[in-house]
Amino acid sequence: MSNPYTVLGLTKNASQDEIKQAFRKLARKMHPDLNPNDPKAEDKFKELNAAYDILSDPEKRRRYDAGEIDDAGKERAGFGFNPEGFRQYRRQAGAGGGFEEFNFNFANAQAGSGSKRSGFDFFSDMFGGAQGGEDIFSAMRGSRRRSAKAAGENVNYDLSVSFIEAALGKNKEIILPNGKHLNVKIPAGTEDQAVLRLRGQGEAGVGGGPAGDALIHILVKPDPHFTRNGNDVQIDIPITIKEAVLGGKVTIPTLDGKVALTVPPNSNTGTVMRLRGKGIKTKSGTGDLLARLQIVLPDAPDADLKDFMGKWIPKQTDPRVKAGLL
Repeated sequence: MSNPYTVLGLTKNASQDEIKQAFRKLARKMHPDLNPNDPKAEDKFKELNAAYDILSDPEKRRRYDAGEIDDAGKERAGFGFNPEGFRQYRRQAGAGGGFEEFNFNFANAQAGSGSKRSGFDFFSDMFGGAQGGEDIFSAMRGSRRRSAKAAGENVNYDLSVSFIEAALGKNKEIILPNGKHLNVKIPAGTEDQAVLRLRGQGEAGVGGGPAGDALIHILVKPDPHFTRNGNDVQIDIPITIKEAVLGGKVTIPTLDGKVALTVPPNSNTGTVMRLRGKGIKTKSGTGDLLARLQIVLPDAPDADLKDFMGKWIPKQTDPRVKAGLL
């Protein structure tokens, strides 16, 4: 029997979660049903279960680390049961009619007058009933079979979606690393780095254990125009000087199409127009679209605009003074 940590590929600093994960991974890989051509598969799997039996139990693990039990989980000399002391006691008791003879022979021993008692006879006396010993060992074998069950591993998948797909919801066809084709429904309002768990769509379990899950990690790509703030959506809307001064209707995009926005006269850069209910819809509520106005000059010089501005005398306080900068 090998060192349990070595069998599971771990160090003594491994956490209980790491022990569990290592066992599940190796159980699926080493299960005899999955290795029919390996004559040693069953022995390897038994060794794996024995290692996990020790390390998964905090008390057994403590005793193993302290050297009280060996790689097979048995008492070491000097801790608990002393084999040599027991043999010595048997020799002494044999002369005085104590423990005359215990033959732990689990072959098909015949219990009868004058015959040696089998190991099962001994356990029958201890636990009661003619089948006591057999029941104990049947339970042990059943326990080993149950311990062979292991849940399948989870499968991870990174799914990139656009800002609008995440905001409005979308069905996407994907192929998992295990080859499964899935139709993934992305709920409306899904945020960046959200994880969708698809139950039972991961790797198959071992020995009748449940299948793992598919963990879909959503990566929302930045949008060139929209940004998210909770359930609200923000967008910068450029307007001309004329639209800013006189006001008017301008066409702007929203998550689900274009709409007409009324710009009020005398609008400044930074003015925010709120469009109710045009944000992101989630179970917690619906956000708004916040359109922030930005006055934009013509790309090319406009002689008429330049001439007008040269003659115009603004009737306003110095905006730097009003802003408290001077």
